[in-house]
Amino acid sequence: MQDGSLIPRFGRARRDRTLAVLEGFHPLKHALRFGAELQEVICREPDELARLAERLAPELAERMGELARPVASELFEQLAPLAPSTGVMAIATRPAVDPLALLRARRDAPAILLEDPRDLGNLGACVRVAAAADAAAVLCTGSHDPWHPDALRGGAGLHFALPVARLEELAALEQRSGPLLALDPEGEALDPGALDPAALLAFGTERHGLSEELLERSDARIRIPMRAGVSSLNLATSVAAVLFAWRLSPGNEPPPPERRARPELF
Repeated sequence: MQDGSLIPRFGRARRDRTLAVLEGFHPLKHALRFGAELQEVICREPDELARLAERLAPELAERMGELARPVASELFEQLAPLAPSTGVMAIATRPAVDPLALLRARRDAPAILLEDPRDLGNLGACVRVAAAADAAAVLCTGSHDPWHPDALRGGAGLHFALPVARLEELAALEQRSGPLLALDPEGEALDPGALDPAALLAFGTERHGLSEELLERSDARIRIPMRAGVSSLNLATSVAAVLFAWRLSPGNEPPPPERRARPELF
């Protein structure tokens, strides 16, 4: 491929709902660790990439060296609105996820539902937290693409570690296999030990909270206990608080990877 063709190629990839544009070292690192199919990897300085890989992901250093091809710095700067300082970008194939199949599947860890998240970086941070806590999946509603490059950057590429998809309409929640628990300031205080591992945990925006439609569809409402006078938490912080409260409860330690049940998604 001629280097000049990379500009339209990356431009098309940003609009293609079957592809993911990875901006920076950490998204590439996690994509490789979790089995992503890479179509293109380009770097500004191969030696710089090699040093980063040896320091931060030595098990991937050889693979990155094989995949990445150098391009001129001037061209690299044109491939993203803000070129990553780590000097590497990639195009990967998105995993195919069926959100309805995910809702119907039996789960042994909670899944997250983000209702109409407004900030793509915060959406990505929720994915990062969910992956760290070994949650079952992240679904979102609204107009934003959860695989947007800004969300992938906020999630450090951990979209490849668990199913991430957009839910077209709330009516699909009727097909859920477990309880829908709405995070709401008027709900009952969170009891991590009593949290159903098959639950779908719904989070709204910091300003507007959850819609009345989603609240009416929920099986119960829960709240995060907070100091008096503190009105809300950042979205990703709220997701982290609930997931890790559950994960750190006795009996909820994640099983070994080979025993971890995952829903059928394809």
